[in-house]
Amino acid sequence: MTTSTHLVRRRRFLPLFVTQLLGAFNDNLFKNAMVFFVVYSVYDSDAAEAKFSAISSFLFILPFFLFSALAGQLADMRDKAMLIRIIKAVEIAIMAVGGAGLLLAWKGISIHMLSLPLMLLALFGMGVHSTFFGPIKYAILPQHLKEGEVLAGTGLVEAGTYLAILAGTILAGWIPVQWAAAGVVATAVIGYVSSQFVPPAPPLIAREPLDLHLVRSSVTLVRNTMADRRVYLAIMAISFFWTIGAILFIEFPPLAKNVLGAGKEVASLFLVIFSIGVALGSVSINALLKGRVSARYSPVSVLVMAAFIVGFEQACALWHPMPDGQLMDVPTFITQPGTPILLAMLGGIAVAGGMFVVPLYAFLTTFVEKSQTARTIAANNIVNSGAMVVGAIIAAGLSALGVSVIQQLLLAAAMCLISAWLALKLCREENCAA
Repeated sequence: MTTSTHLVRRRRFLPLFVTQLLGAFNDNLFKNAMVFFVVYSVYDSDAAEAKFSAISSFLFILPFFLFSALAGQLADMRDKAMLIRIIKAVEIAIMAVGGAGLLLAWKGISIHMLSLPLMLLALFGMGVHSTFFGPIKYAILPQHLKEGEVLAGTGLVEAGTYLAILAGTILAGWIPVQWAAAGVVATAVIGYVSSQFVPPAPPLIAREPLDLHLVRSSVTLVRNTMADRRVYLAIMAISFFWTIGAILFIEFPPLAKNVLGAGKEVASLFLVIFSIGVALGSVSINALLKGRVSARYSPVSVLVMAAFIVGFEQACALWHPMPDGQLMDVPTFITQPGTPILLAMLGGIAVAGGMFVVPLYAFLTTFVEKSQTARTIAANNIVNSGAMVVGAIIAAGLSALGVSVIQQLLLAAAMCLISAWLALKLCREENCAA
């Protein structure tokens, strides 16, 4: 029996796995239902669509920057299972607001004055939800799993996250918006039920007063966490990776519509392929490393990712949209001569990305003391969110300046070189060859 198969049969892992999977599914069902509706039913401008996509990403990411320090303190000094149940209860209320916004959009009632603000408010709320849940889902793994299971558990969590993204994205692209409204509320309720089965995970240190000053606590947390050079390098490498990811995810919907001449189902297909690829990369790296936590393959993985991004850019640049200007559905898109190479490049980006980032997350959760794990992940989230905000601003700014979405892909490829350099320095620090 493999470590992965063993873990998914155990209560010390399965309820957490299911709970985080449902949360990731709900995030993406709601966000993509909203973005697809706006891109395909509200706006008819490349710049406006890219701007809205960037604003959406910014609102979802902003809570990570604001509240991660508080989330890390709570996760290290309170029972993690109890916190999970509170967070999942709040998700139900957030999705009730988001579902109302989607229903109003479906009815065409006050889209700009009420529907969109409600949806964006819920999106911000889900960002807050993910900010507080994120440190827990990683920090609880070393507490519930054995030393040789942490890399496999981290890989399963990442794979499950992206499979959930896959499922949420598929549904968002294919079901009517009113069904999505009901689906996000129902999923939140199911997630709350599954959270009741997560085993207790009491704090490993004495309870301390919480620092509620958001700026001071964030600065202190990041400074203290990144004082260790290896942790610093891992966090910076992950942050550049997520900057790249932010740019790619922002560009997918307008790229599908305005460059490839494809409908929202094809934009959904792009996110599906990306999610499957990251999941495959997340699981396969555990097999390569044989359970050992190491950044050995991270530098070459992100360089391969850069090569696939350039290949994807070239495939898009050579694409010929339908002459009549109609948007292609998935069957029509699949029959186009350039589709196989386009999807192959996209899948390659995702697989290489999963292989790059999973060992770095596992490193952060195993290198530090278990009592500090949540705050280490929280510090990582602060820096990552700042990097993703920068990515969203760059994408929106370049779109405003008239830089095409195809050309912006080359910026993402160039940023992979920085991630590779940082991962290589980390590899040398931990003596990967040993």
